[in-house]
Amino acid sequence: MMEQTGKDIATPSRTRDIVEKHGFSFKKSLGQNFLTDTNILHNIIDAADLSEESAAIEIGPGIGALTEQLGRRAGKVVAIEIDQRLLPILAETLAPYPNIEVVHGDVLELNLHKLIEEKLSGFKEISVVANLPYYVTTAILMKLLEERLPLSSIVVMIQKEVADRIAAKPGSKDYGSLSVAAQFYAEAQVAMIVPASVFIPRPNVDSAVIKLKIRDKPAVDVLDEACFFRLVRASFAQRRKTLLNNLQNNLFTKDQKEQIIQVLEQVGIDPARRGETLGLDEYAALTNAFIRAKMLQ
Repeated sequence: MMEQTGKDIATPSRTRDIVEKHGFSFKKSLGQNFLTDTNILHNIIDAADLSEESAAIEIGPGIGALTEQLGRRAGKVVAIEIDQRLLPILAETLAPYPNIEVVHGDVLELNLHKLIEEKLSGFKEISVVANLPYYVTTAILMKLLEERLPLSSIVVMIQKEVADRIAAKPGSKDYGSLSVAAQFYAEAQVAMIVPASVFIPRPNVDSAVIKLKIRDKPAVDVLDEACFFRLVRASFAQRRKTLLNNLQNNLFTKDQKEQIIQVLEQVGIDPARRGETLGLDEYAALTNAFIRAKMLQ
C-alpha cells in the first residue's frame, strides 16, 4: 500500500490542468469521461475490498484518477489502456507509484490468463476495478466472466441502465439475457449510483457501480453451457412473445411445436409464459431436458 503522494488527480481543476498541459482531446469513439470526485473513487475501492495482499486490474485508466487510488490500497495494479496518447500522461501522473504497471492494449484482444500469470502470479485475491467505457461494457464484462479468470470480484462503473439489467430479478422489466448470463457466473448487486455531473466531459446519462462477486462454480448445473446461453437468448428474442413462440421462431422450427410443448410440460413450465419470468434454475432444467430429448446439441 502506498502513502498518499501530492494532490489527487480526481478533482475538476487538476483534471483540467493535466488535460490542458498535454493538449489532450477527448475521443467520443473511446467513451472517454474522466471522473472528478475522490469520494466516489474511495467508495468504488471500498466495494472491491482491496488490501496490500490483493491485486487489481483496471481497464481504461484515462489519466490515472482511479489508478492512483488503487495504487494506494492494493499490492499491485495493472492498468490496461487502449489509447496510446494517454501513455505519456499516465507515466507522469503515476510516477510516484512503483506498484502500478500500465499495459498498452485492447482488453478484448489481450490474453488475460497470460497477463495475470505473468504480472500477478503472487496474489491470491485479484479484482477488476474500472470505470468502463459505455460502448463496450457488455463485451468486456462477458469476456471477463466467460474466460473463467482467477478473479474474486469485478467492481465497475457502467451506465446505470446496464447495471440495472445485470442485477435484475425474474419478472422485472430490466431482466433479460444479460441478467441471466451475469448471474450464472456471479452474484450481482448495484453498489451506488453516480450522477453525470462528476465527469469531464459530462455524459448524457447517470452511471452506477456494480459489484460482481465471482462464484466458485456457476449458479446452476447445465449439461452444456453453450446450449444454455443459446436457449436463454432465444427465449428473450422478442419480449412480448410467449416462451413457446420464441423457442419455435428462434431456436427450433414450427414443425417441432409439439415436441417443444412436451419438453416444457415435462419440466413444469407453462408454454404461455414469457422468457422474463423464468429463473436460472428453470432455464437450466429446460436446457438439460432439451439436450436429453436430443433437440439441442
